[in-house]
Amino acid sequence: MANRKRVLAVLVGLLGVVLLAGACHKKKIAAPPPPAPPPKPAAPTVSLTAEPSTIEKGQSSTLSWTSTNATSLDLEPTIGSVQAQGSTSVTPDDSTTYTITATGPGGTATDTARVTVTTPPPPPPPPAPTVSEEDLFNRNIKDAYFDFNKSTIRPDAAQALTADADFLKQHPDISFTIEGHCDERGSEEYNLGLGDRRATAVKNFLVNLGVSADTITTISYGKDRPFCTDHTEDCWQQNRRGHLVYGTESKQ
Repeated sequence: MANRKRVLAVLVGLLGVVLLAGACHKKKIAAPPPPAPPPKPAAPTVSLTAEPSTIEKGQSSTLSWTSTNATSLDLEPTIGSVQAQGSTSVTPDDSTTYTITATGPGGTATDTARVTVTTPPPPPPPPAPTVSEEDLFNRNIKDAYFDFNKSTIRPDAAQALTADADFLKQHPDISFTIEGHCDERGSEEYNLGLGDRRATAVKNFLVNLGVSADTITTISYGKDRPFCTDHTEDCWQQNRRGHLVYGTESKQ
């Protein structure tokens, strides 16, 4: 009986050892990993261009833009809020840098485009009006006046003819006629001769100052073709002259 108890005690002891050993080798269960963080929002992108980038004052340029991942866009200066993509025309008075800002959950992004404004050159001056040789001749040439029944060059006539010679030497290709004129007194024949002497006196004076004789023609009209028809000394004085005319007539 005592042996049975000892055997039973040994068996119980062995069973305890086996159970304890099994408990030591039981697998441990790992703790679950923490949940993954939510994905970070994508950063916005934006692009801005100006075409043309250089304009003359008063002209226009077109701003164009595109963007991604943006919830709002602001285009400055002066334009303000815009759509995710688009274009607009601008006419700045001065050179301007435009800046677009894209904002979204992932942050902000910016881009710039510069429009350079130039001042157009002033228009060329109008071409100078063309002045013909004949116009120049008529503007610059003065007549020589004579005393009654005389064909000598007076001081005032010498002064006028000296200025004439200066002009004519600067324009050596101009040919002209010297007309001899008289007042109404005296016969036609006498005045034709007097007019011829006056025209010749003017020609000789100009030639002596260096004007080419080949460019000069003389003719006498006597008392024909008067410049003034009143019967006064003032009027007669206007008719006693050597009159210079652009171009040539038949020589006397």
